[in-house]
Amino acid sequence: MPVFTHVPQDEFVASVKTLAAALAADPAWTPDFLIGVGRGGLVPAVFLSHASGLPMLSVDYSSQVEEFAEAPLARLADRTRAGARLLFLDDINDSGRTIARLRAALAAGDAAPGAVRFAVLIDNRSSTEGVDYRARTIDRAVTKDWFVFPWEAVAPQAALDGDAAAVPERIA
Repeated sequence: MPVFTHVPQDEFVASVKTLAAALAADPAWTPDFLIGVGRGGLVPAVFLSHASGLPMLSVDYSSQVEEFAEAPLARLADRTRAGARLLFLDDINDSGRTIARLRAALAAGDAAPGAVRFAVLIDNRSSTEGVDYRARTIDRAVTKDWFVFPWEAVAPQAALDGDAAAVPERIA
């Protein structure tokens, strides 16, 4: 049975502020756009956009509907070749699968080297993919909790159970 750990709203806001501070502390690399990765990165991207003043776009990658995932990634890769810097934001870098897919799609679109970075609220140190900015780090070898972010708190428990059950290796 998974342990569901609810992330309180104030902790979520503090995490966004941590990311905003990390961006402000890195004046050599400032993104032109924040890209919220749907579904879990959309709300954090809206908050980070407000905190940083940076404009936000989104990619609905979780849907796997081509015209809302792959096609926008190709257009974003085009923007990098025109000089744009993009910061992709997701809620958690757990296995690294989402970030790996995003990086592969951007590489397939010939995104400019150094123009894309990644940020997350929670970063699993044993993920297959690294990120550039994080508010918190966990180690899945120790922390098996299933994190329930504020925007997920309205989901029926059966939906949360189903999400956790779909990736038992993360919580076992």
